[in-house]
Amino acid sequence: MKKNIVLLAIILISIKAIAQEKLNFYLSFDHIALSVKNLDKSAEFYKNTLNLKEITNKTKADGIKWFSLGDGKELHLISTIKGNIKLNKAVHFAVTTSDFDIFIKKLTLMNVNYSSWTDENQKITIRADGVKQVYIQDPNGYWFEVNSVKDKSIN
Repeated sequence: MKKNIVLLAIILISIKAIAQEKLNFYLSFDHIALSVKNLDKSAEFYKNTLNLKEITNKTKADGIKWFSLGDGKELHLISTIKGNIKLNKAVHFAVTTSDFDIFIKKLTLMNVNYSSWTDENQKITIRADGVKQVYIQDPNGYWFEVNSVKDKSIN
């Protein structure tokens, strides 16, 4: 009887250890999906303003376009779901640019409005760590922070 109890205890401990081991995993960023009202207008913004490259929409579904964010990361624009989304600047997507000053020049040439964190039009926020940032909105009202983190790390 003692052997059976010991054997049962060993089996239970082994099962628990195996179960715990199988529960270990990690997450990594894959993509972000945004609901958009006008797919073509939104796609134009991401191509022309943010210089994103359109890639193959592997779902092959109508009303969806995919863009590369680099390093295997993607942006998916989806126009098939209707409804309103409440947006504010605190809910934003942030990207860094290799040359912040050139990016600002492009926005100026394209007459794209940008603002500081405190909503000052055509103004740049400079964080305490020296990183520059501006905020722009896409045609659907989504906020994007564009910052100089990458640019700063090179210097």
